[in-house]
Amino acid sequence: MPKYLVLLGDGMADEPLSTLGGRTPLEAASTPNMDALAKSGVCGWVRTVPPGMPPGSDVANLSVLGFDPNRYYTGRAPLEAASMGIELSPQDVAYRCNLVAIKNGVMVDYSAGHITSEEARQLIETLNDALGNGAFHFYPGVSYRHLMVWRGGRETPQTTPPHDISGQPIEPYLPTGDGAEELRHLMQSSIELLAHHPVNERRIMEGKRPATMIWLWGQGKRPVLPSFRETYGVEGAVVSAVDLVRGIAVLLGMEPIQVPGATGYLDTNYEGKGQAAMDFLRSSGDFVYLHIEAPDEAGHQGDEKAKIRAIEDIDARVLSTILREAQRWEAPFNILLLCDHPTPISIKTHSPDPVPFVIWRSNREQLGESGYNEAALAHLKPYTIQQGHRLMSLFLEHKG
Repeated sequence: MPKYLVLLGDGMADEPLSTLGGRTPLEAASTPNMDALAKSGVCGWVRTVPPGMPPGSDVANLSVLGFDPNRYYTGRAPLEAASMGIELSPQDVAYRCNLVAIKNGVMVDYSAGHITSEEARQLIETLNDALGNGAFHFYPGVSYRHLMVWRGGRETPQTTPPHDISGQPIEPYLPTGDGAEELRHLMQSSIELLAHHPVNERRIMEGKRPATMIWLWGQGKRPVLPSFRETYGVEGAVVSAVDLVRGIAVLLGMEPIQVPGATGYLDTNYEGKGQAAMDFLRSSGDFVYLHIEAPDEAGHQGDEKAKIRAIEDIDARVLSTILREAQRWEAPFNILLLCDHPTPISIKTHSPDPVPFVIWRSNREQLGESGYNEAALAHLKPYTIQQGHRLMSLFLEHKG
């Protein structure tokens, strides 16, 4: 039975930077293993974000997994709720709840200094004790990423992802529209509750950034997704540190694999994630979706050096092991390498532009390209696959 592995570096694609001599981070990084795939695989570009939809990882990962966001997407937060085991009734609305740092009315950090999960749990529990009631409930997640569920609530307010407004005044981006008054009240109330919390006082003493406010966004109701196995005929799993991607896995009936030390940040357990993916394929699985968040986090921080390091870590600490093992397997081994969307350093947020991909098959050497980066594959852009959800069928050679 053939084995299939998707290696997705979140936000890995970028734009040329003057600080890198007109190269992108992907061009500047040393990626011999990615380049090897490109040299003997099939390369191209794919538009993972349909026109008019927000260029978030929620939309893009749904697309890469082979499901049309125009048909199935209802919002980011309900996908994360599925990962966290939070049951939503048809009337409930889930909101993403970031712990953020605001200073003088400006969004200085969408992640509150990448606060630890244990510190964040204490803050969220305090908020739930004070603000939670029959209508609102706060659930702790990972690091700065949490959820608020509005029972019988509204999904109509206009909200903005906090990573889209780094360094900007928050006032123009506070929730507006029907239901916004309730959200603004919760956000404003959180300021006083967090101001003198022992967790924040300790972080300040340690020279770390405190969490000064919650930010509510990414709302939606529970989606209904088809089974990945019934759709594509393979048994699949997802390896990711991010609730969003694990939630998609749960809703698709795939196995969400937890890896110790997987943080969704630059210090993640790269080797552990790669080994977990291969262990699943070696045992009973046919397909694994290996998602690595680190390049996206570096892009949001506007840190090209950190982004280069994250890309190089994926190449040296994940892909090298996968390739070494895959080339020894008797069964055909297939790899799809890509990212979900660009996260350009220059804008510190997501872009809806197409992304480059490589499909490599152990039993089928192709006349490939010179390397895996935006410049090397630029001549293929006119042939971009415009409906990103169709790439999965191409990768799996699905006939259904």
